[in-house]
Amino acid sequence: MKITDLRCAVIGGSPVVRIITDEGIDGLGQVELTKSYLKPHILFYKPYILDEDPTNVERVMLRIRRLGSFKPWGAAVSAIEMALWDIAGKAAGVPVYKLLGGKVRDKVRIYNGGVRFEMTGLTPEDYADTMARMKAAPEGFTIIKQAIGFHSIMPSQLPNFSYSEVVKGGAQYGNRGLLTERTLKHIISCVEAMKLVLGDQIGLALDCGPGWTVPDAIRLAKALEPLNLLWLEDLITGDYTPYVLADVYREVTRSAATPIHTGEQIYLRQNFKELIEKHAVNILGPDPADVGGLAELKWIAEYADLHGLLFAPHGVFDGLIGLAALVQVCATLPYNYIAFEYPIAKPEWWTDLVAGLPDPIVKDGFIEVWDRPGLGVELNVDATMPYLSEEDKGFFE
Repeated sequence: MKITDLRCAVIGGSPVVRIITDEGIDGLGQVELTKSYLKPHILFYKPYILDEDPTNVERVMLRIRRLGSFKPWGAAVSAIEMALWDIAGKAAGVPVYKLLGGKVRDKVRIYNGGVRFEMTGLTPEDYADTMARMKAAPEGFTIIKQAIGFHSIMPSQLPNFSYSEVVKGGAQYGNRGLLTERTLKHIISCVEAMKLVLGDQIGLALDCGPGWTVPDAIRLAKALEPLNLLWLEDLITGDYTPYVLADVYREVTRSAATPIHTGEQIYLRQNFKELIEKHAVNILGPDPADVGGLAELKWIAEYADLHGLLFAPHGVFDGLIGLAALVQVCATLPYNYIAFEYPIAKPEWWTDLVAGLPDPIVKDGFIEVWDRPGLGVELNVDATMPYLSEEDKGFFE
């Protein structure tokens, strides 16, 4: 079998990869919906993979892996890798999880991710109301993650949020600085209000940054110890930060019992090595759509498990093809696996385009692992065609 073409169409903001072979088997991969600009970057890799056997996934990846980088530039490589596994599974007549070592679990736990409710304010009462609505969601979440602090609109909306000038526009999550005492107390009050709603029935995690200074991160982690949070995410580095700072994270992690989490923007296992070997955090959360793909994510999970670190993959914007990929790889992960971040159909009409997902997708906070070959999902050609731009009309030819 040989690769004869690599195509990309931007559908609803998401670049979708389709790899075509000379045996009539194709494979799909998806880039986060926030990265519509990556189509030329994806097609850049076409000459590197043409005429290669797509079932030799690692051999193909060795040709392109070193040409990627931290988020967002590793996304193109990651989507190609997903599509290769899709082809390999279809060619073998087995689901991708069989090729990654087989299932460890028959259903995978998820947390809310893309399921979010618009907040009318930033008071403790507003956060409590959001938790009540999330608790009542039909997905039956057992874990809920909420954005707060620098990973929210707080820096621009709360007076005297920090001692730094508020950055408006420019890079996402570009604010950073020492919090005022009033702000820190307010954040703690909001978290306490959320826990009052959730109690000990549903786990609470917080998406915090990046942007926190080390003193504030330590103060927060210590203050929240009695609440038994699942984790504090991306306090120091995170979304679109092109470096790791393992030594800085280690200082925070060793200072409090509240678990510390990071990893969504990091590309390749080599860039997780220091975080893992120094026990710089408690939980890692790479995104298969940014880290280099499914096998890359599994390698990191296995190495983290050897060092006693837990694992909760990112995936909020990975789309429905990305969701299928997350289900397949997370079924194979060791017992350090907690849950992955659940991506939903955005825009909603994506549900009409993707065939093969269960209905409902989530039951009682879990997704059943399906057994169809490859990733187990396909694009409905007739339903998808109206959403293709003129330049992408040949995507299915």
